[in-house]
Amino acid sequence: MPQVYLWKAETQKGKMLKGEIEAASEQIAVSQLKKRNLTVKKLKPKPKDLFENVSFMQPKVTNNDIVVFTRQFSTMIDAGLPLIQGLNILAEQAENPTFKKILKELTKDVEGGATLAEAMKKHPEVFDNLFVNLVSAGEIGGILDTILQRLATFIEKAAELKAKIKGAMTYPIVVMAIAFIVIAVILIFVIPVFEDMFASFGSALPLPTQIVVVMSDFMKGNAHWIIIALIGISWAFKKYRATTGGRKLTDIIALKLPVFGDLLRKTAVARFTRTLGTMMQSGVPILDALEIVAKTAGNVVIEEIIYDVRSSIAEGQTIAEPLSENDVFPGMVIQMISVGEATGALDTMLEKIADFYDKEVDTSVEALTSMLEPLLMLFLGGAIGGLVVAMYLPIFSMAGAVGG
Repeated sequence: MPQVYLWKAETQKGKMLKGEIEAASEQIAVSQLKKRNLTVKKLKPKPKDLFENVSFMQPKVTNNDIVVFTRQFSTMIDAGLPLIQGLNILAEQAENPTFKKILKELTKDVEGGATLAEAMKKHPEVFDNLFVNLVSAGEIGGILDTILQRLATFIEKAAELKAKIKGAMTYPIVVMAIAFIVIAVILIFVIPVFEDMFASFGSALPLPTQIVVVMSDFMKGNAHWIIIALIGISWAFKKYRATTGGRKLTDIIALKLPVFGDLLRKTAVARFTRTLGTMMQSGVPILDALEIVAKTAGNVVIEEIIYDVRSSIAEGQTIAEPLSENDVFPGMVIQMISVGEATGALDTMLEKIADFYDKEVDTSVEALTSMLEPLLMLFLGGAIGGLVVAMYLPIFSMAGAVGG
């Protein structure tokens, strides 16, 4: 049974390299390294990972892992290196143990006669339908190196777009969560101290103070129920969102939200045009490309629109016609797609639209952040400041009475 060995070796130019190699014995491992013109300095069996078969304890394959792999693999293929040799080298160099294992399985499948796309299809958690279909088109067309470069660029841009949206959504959520925690701490721990002090005054408390005291008593007596209710609401929303009707309704509402809805529409346009443009440039048939684009849309409303586009094309119509029947895609986008179809340069036009909307998303995120910052600060200051003022009102009243 093959064993994995850790090695350290010197190149002919005196550079020290290290890595991993799989071989039936140490002698075979040394022989394989010598064939690469390496002088072995150190070789030892790799220690067993006690948790290698426990999937949830293994690191996940990241976008960066996939991008580095596709770019390096593209360079190797462009340089004339055979697929199997390239996969072997990349498997040895991979630092992520999960990805290393997948690359080794790819190598074995390709050695067994499978195409690269067929081998990748066995790992949908890493290589999605888009990736597999583009690789398949590259193998058929003999342009796998070019396809891999396009894929790497596409994944990088998609990751950037996702990070922008995530950042825009995360900021207000984090601020609101901090505000809730601060207010809860004040109500549960700070207000009771003042309440005990007010009890010795023997006079009626101002209305704002009474409201705050009631809120404090409610929080102290029901804190655990509030936490359970929040968890329950979150769980119920997640379950409802998992249903077909729930997902559609929440997606419709998301697109109609003020400010956020416009940002989501621009993101959808950028994702749709870039994905479709990349697939068309790579030679994937338009109907297959649209089906994959629909499945990766991330929003049921957009998905249904793309399926309408696919049906339109299957009936001999254009892409622009069904897009114009909804209010998700702006008129400018539809006009540019129409021009692209008329001139036979649709793939290029789609890339231009994607680049434009990437910049639009940047602008929208910056505008959203600029608008939310003062509003959130105003909310924080008003909520916490209001609590503080309410608690000091009896003190001010008593000081005024003494002074009078």
